[in-house]
Amino acid sequence: MINLRNITLRRGAKVVLSGASVVLHPGEKVGLIGRNGAGKSSLFSLLAGRLHADAGDIEFPPRWRIAEVAQEMPEAADGATDFVLQGDRPLVDAQAALAAAEAAGDGHAIAEAHLALDEAGAFDARARAEAMLLGLGFRSGELDAPVHSFSGGWRMRLQLARALMCPCEVLLLDEPTNHLDLDALVWLEAWLKRFDGLMIVISHDREFLDAVTRVTVHLDEGQLTRYTGNYTAFEEQRSERLQLAQAAYAKQQERIAHLQKFIDRFKAKATKAKQAQSRVKALARMERLAPVLTASDFEFEFREPASLPNPMLVLDGLDAGYTVDGVPKVIVHGVARTVLAGQRIGILGANGQGKSTLVKTIAGALPPLAGRLTQGKGLAIGYFAQQELDLLSLGDGALMHLVRLARDVGPPAREQELRDFLGRFKFGGEMVQQPVGTLSGGEKARLVLAMLVWQRPNLLLLDEPTNHLDLTTREALSIALNEFEGTVLLVSHDRALLREVCDEFWLVTRGGVAPFDGDLDDYQRWLLEVSR
Repeated sequence: MINLRNITLRRGAKVVLSGASVVLHPGEKVGLIGRNGAGKSSLFSLLAGRLHADAGDIEFPPRWRIAEVAQEMPEAADGATDFVLQGDRPLVDAQAALAAAEAAGDGHAIAEAHLALDEAGAFDARARAEAMLLGLGFRSGELDAPVHSFSGGWRMRLQLARALMCPCEVLLLDEPTNHLDLDALVWLEAWLKRFDGLMIVISHDREFLDAVTRVTVHLDEGQLTRYTGNYTAFEEQRSERLQLAQAAYAKQQERIAHLQKFIDRFKAKATKAKQAQSRVKALARMERLAPVLTASDFEFEFREPASLPNPMLVLDGLDAGYTVDGVPKVIVHGVARTVLAGQRIGILGANGQGKSTLVKTIAGALPPLAGRLTQGKGLAIGYFAQQELDLLSLGDGALMHLVRLARDVGPPAREQELRDFLGRFKFGGEMVQQPVGTLSGGEKARLVLAMLVWQRPNLLLLDEPTNHLDLTTREALSIALNEFEGTVLLVSHDRALLREVCDEFWLVTRGGVAPFDGDLDDYQRWLLEVSR
């Protein structure tokens, strides 16, 4: 087992852990949760040996192997399957031993190397790696494509597959769902449920945590608190603890006030002086309980749209896709749908079927290849793209981004009004001038949300808006979308958000778009049937 005892860990001047303790047992599925910046990734680095504790002891079985997803973007020319196979260290070592033994002509070493290859499962290793890639959304024609030919999100999927390929006793996963579509997420959940080692996962996807974890460790104010159960069970238990702690604190405050009142009243009275002094000592001996302080909730709302055209959009025989070297490549064709005011539409579909292409075409980022796209009079689109965070000016602060938006897109405003507005999104004081390049992924996503809200849209096109949002911000987004008076088209792998926001679904499949008659559970069953 892993035993952390009274661990103190500092990152610069910041204390990440302060006398923290927790025990993790073999085979447990653990969700590590806490607000952004609490130190979850630092704890992973401590477990992996990249950081060392400033105080305390860590018991870690010496023979336990750790696998984790590398965060750097690979630039290798190796094929995708070969790159994933390199994550299987016992297999790679056995192959190297065989090559060395054959070069030396050492028959005994060759026999040992073949035995090691057999123990590493070399006979079906490539098939396992290919099945893993297909499960994570790669197409059969991409299995041998060079790593550097894939985009950033797909390379991170390759890093995930490489980590899963490695035999280990401890698997560390830091936000593994960020670059996955819903179909790949369903596959990953099934794989992790079969994993028999100790798994520790950082995630802000509550349904994913509920599906794969059975223990929750909460990192808060430098302390680690272990809860039995998944994320939903944690919420219930923590709520009970907070209520009990608040009640105990309130009761103690009443006792302190009663003692202090007696002291103040009788400390100058000779006949009561000794009694007053005893109460002073009682106050000094009393172990003061801290008030229950939880991280302040984040909330925001979309402004009331200036108008609500109905219908918002009419898609008539629409072909969506790209133009490559002057040749149109249609991904989705013949779309005939009408979008009405107030609709909440979730766009579903397996990876690569054209969900993002359809949304980009509706947003005007891609021109229609055929057919017509008719916008209602007064339509104002707010578009959150997957790559939106990459389009921010890294050298400019949040205020400069909003100043440009107010000037170029509108509505115009004075600087103080823009500062007040950013304050609602937790950009206050000097932080509004802090270069975006130094912000966390969650802070950048909040800035993009702020820019979206400022434009006062009546149609929201959201393509994976939750990738960098913590649980608190995701819940705030869900509430804001439910209160939004306009229309929402949402692509997301966050099933909690889809369930809470959408009341109907479109299914993008086989080059077309059709209404999906069912809920998300029906869709997951459909995905499993398709994969079979």
